[in-house]
Amino acid sequence: MEKQHLYNKSIMYLQKLCNDINERCVGSEGNRKATTFFNDVLLSMGWVTETPEFSVMDWIDGGATLKADHIDFKVLVSPYSLGCSVNAQLASATNISELEKGNFQDKILLLHGDIAKEQLMPKNFVFYNPEEHQKIISLLEKSKVKAIICAVGRNTALAGGVCPSPLIEDGDFNIPSVYTTEEESKRLLPYIGKEVSLQSNSKRIPSTGYDVIGRKNENGLDRIVVTAHIDTKKGMPGATDNATGIAVLLILAELLEDYSGDKQIELVAFNGEDYYAVPGQMNYIMANQDKFDNILLNINIDGAAYKEGKSTFSFFDLPDNIHKKALEIIREHPEITEGALWLQGDHSIFIQHERPAIAISSQWFTENADSQNVIHTT
Repeated sequence: MEKQHLYNKSIMYLQKLCNDINERCVGSEGNRKATTFFNDVLLSMGWVTETPEFSVMDWIDGGATLKADHIDFKVLVSPYSLGCSVNAQLASATNISELEKGNFQDKILLLHGDIAKEQLMPKNFVFYNPEEHQKIISLLEKSKVKAIICAVGRNTALAGGVCPSPLIEDGDFNIPSVYTTEEESKRLLPYIGKEVSLQSNSKRIPSTGYDVIGRKNENGLDRIVVTAHIDTKKGMPGATDNATGIAVLLILAELLEDYSGDKQIELVAFNGEDYYAVPGQMNYIMANQDKFDNILLNINIDGAAYKEGKSTFSFFDLPDNIHKKALEIIREHPEITEGALWLQGDHSIFIQHERPAIAISSQWFTENADSQNVIHTT
């Protein structure tokens, strides 16, 4: 098949996902348009598809205001937070010990300093959830605070390139919260012990989402599973995160349109990698609880084809024959290189179930992980 044809197709897919649909946050209308589009393309190429549905929460950010002595302070709504209208005394905590010992009942609590150094994992997130994060969340829920203000810096490892980033992004956490910069929080410190007013116009909306799974040779005993997530952060077009991955899956669907091999090929558009509860991934795990053993290989594409640098293949516990073949491909294509190991993607599902995996991404992101301002931004 001509490279120009595949290139033109990939551009068309990216235009559709990033410009025509734009936001693909789980639960949104754009997300459902994207999964419908992906499913329709696979069906047009003779793939048998499945679209398991799950319940999710969409969210409207109506903005927030914070006032003290008639002075305005800039705050942003924490994603998926409950809204609030609260007048209360301002208190603060900079570490777990202060949070543990303080009396914060019916107050608005400012979290700043060490306790706000990195984004907290959602309370029910099963793949990575440090004990320190769990303890902070538990103490906050026991504190009976009316609302939380989080002063956050830059943390690209967990939150991407956006700054400030939300300390709390969790629809299962039911204390209203907003976030602001460390600089803005310093302006707030003189008002500790005084009454402040917080208005947050945040709204949760029950919704639905879908994974899309396409299969060739459904009767094949052994599976090769190629994955990419189709969702984005709220308000983001998600070009490399992860429209490029979805475009690759659709190109692969065309290349394998007439596939007649003995292996079962599974293309999975996961829905939820950038969402606090990873619902599509959890759905897939439940459906495959007793079936992971027949997966020969997972190839996951996330953050691929950034405009600068090479593409990377990162290898996780590959059998010798597959590892050898992958290295041959790298040698034949100078624009590809072996990448560092990273676990912040959907290949981690397969690794945790002791399945070999290849994660495909961009070298630029690895080399600029601590300074980039691209991921999760417009």
